[in-house]
Amino acid sequence: MAQSPRAAEASAAAPLTKVLVFSKTAAFRHSAIPAGVAAVRRLGAANGFSVTATEDAGAFTTANLAQYQAVIWLSTTGDVLNPAQQTAFETYIGAGGGFVGVHAAADTEYDWPWYGGLVGAYFASHPATQQATVEIEDRSSASTSHLPQRWTRNDEWYDYRVNPRSAVKVLASLDESSYSGGNMGDHPITWCQNYRGGRSWYTGLGHTEESYTDPAFTAMLLGGIQTASGARAADCRPENGYTPLFDGTQAALDRWRQAGPGGFTLADGTLTSVGGMGLLWYPVTPFSDYSLKADWMMPGDDNGGVFIGFPDPQGDPWRPVDLGHEIQIDATDADPTRTTGSVYSFKAPDTAARTAALNPPGTWNSYEISVHGRHVEIYLNGVKINDYTSARDIATGYIGVQNDGAGNDISYRDIRIKQDTAPAADLARNRPVSVSSVEPGSSHVGANAVDGDPATRWGSAHADPQSITVDLGAVRTLQRVRLTWETAYARAYTVQVSPDNVTWRTVHTTTAGDGGLDDIAVSGTARHVRVQGTERATQWGYSLWDLAVLGN
Repeated sequence: MAQSPRAAEASAAAPLTKVLVFSKTAAFRHSAIPAGVAAVRRLGAANGFSVTATEDAGAFTTANLAQYQAVIWLSTTGDVLNPAQQTAFETYIGAGGGFVGVHAAADTEYDWPWYGGLVGAYFASHPATQQATVEIEDRSSASTSHLPQRWTRNDEWYDYRVNPRSAVKVLASLDESSYSGGNMGDHPITWCQNYRGGRSWYTGLGHTEESYTDPAFTAMLLGGIQTASGARAADCRPENGYTPLFDGTQAALDRWRQAGPGGFTLADGTLTSVGGMGLLWYPVTPFSDYSLKADWMMPGDDNGGVFIGFPDPQGDPWRPVDLGHEIQIDATDADPTRTTGSVYSFKAPDTAARTAALNPPGTWNSYEISVHGRHVEIYLNGVKINDYTSARDIATGYIGVQNDGAGNDISYRDIRIKQDTAPAADLARNRPVSVSSVEPGSSHVGANAVDGDPATRWGSAHADPQSITVDLGAVRTLQRVRLTWETAYARAYTVQVSPDNVTWRTVHTTTAGDGGLDDIAVSGTARHVRVQGTERATQWGYSLWDLAVLGN
């Protein structure tokens, strides 16, 4: 189930006016510290915030720290604060302050457990400075949205004593196969978190002096300062257990299908809309009881949306509008039920919460859409902005993203999902299939219905009756049978199961089939499952994109 952020964790945007850079060292001293201070000063001058730099731990008093929205620990090392100063910093964070840790900030204050939790992980070791590939995991974050999916750079790559992933939102990690000496396996290198009333952002990058004149790195540092200070909305809750539906690759996109006009281009892991009004939807399986996350960006006053809970659109993008729900993305519609964060035409978002959480046009935002039965909760950058119980049958359905039309430009990244319980396995996937016939002269063989490819299908001869039977390989416990019909479908059919392909038991019968997706609850055990069509709905044969048998 989706995590509900407490009010203190809602990282909503607020003006950034003043930061403190702290670079005291009590152990190894990095030569890049002066370059880092200068880089933060340039960022402040260019972005309207003032910068105070100090190596005097006496700055850590409750009264003095209160004037800063973030304190940047720039390659600090060793034991740099006394107990009273530590207490003052804990009070500052507890009151909503921001922490930015750069590189050796993780090589600091080993005897202060509160600080170890704030930074996320302590330094363990590092190999020689060398080139490595950074994999950007969160491409909606203000600190990483400008970076390519795989970013190659030269730095000193820290190993950490523990992997922080379970407690933080990992923004970037290291590909340990791209360099020598990494020993963590799963290797986070940049992350953020909500911590005891405040916000924390850390990166292991920043060892070299050259880092601080690298525009990609300094833009990342700026985003970290904005995140920690609260100047940019950010979802810094840990994210574990999500399955990618679109991970930025062409192979992932090939599993989706376009309904209606227009479409999307793919570049650098980003889908960008072209024309419309259409819908790109995920046909592999419908979902129920889930948290869906999708990152999106509008360059200006544009339009798009994320769709949930709809049946197979059968090529018509209006079916999801009429039968599911659109979680709208539109900055300026006069109808509040048709603006960003609304359940389109049904319920407006909490306007104040949305305003506080929304990043402006040209920057990235992240939706989390939680669907449990007919209950829908919408989070924008980690802040809950809408709560709606639908009268529509949306408990099980497909998901998609909209391309609204020419000039209503929108981009999407990193669409992923987490179901409350692990979905049942598709027992029919790539199992042996027998069919009564194949459409003459076609390649639409029976195996196409169980290959997991939404672009292939089984098509029969143009006559009644017809059947398709799958052998599950052993007697299995069954839960559901899902039939995804092509345009040609069965008006009347039965679903039968058998332990031996001889004795059959009917588990479902209909004389009013209407195509699309038929999601049929079944029970008991069987080795063989047969769909027997007795009346075609069209002049053509029976045609199945997918025959899924779900169970254990």
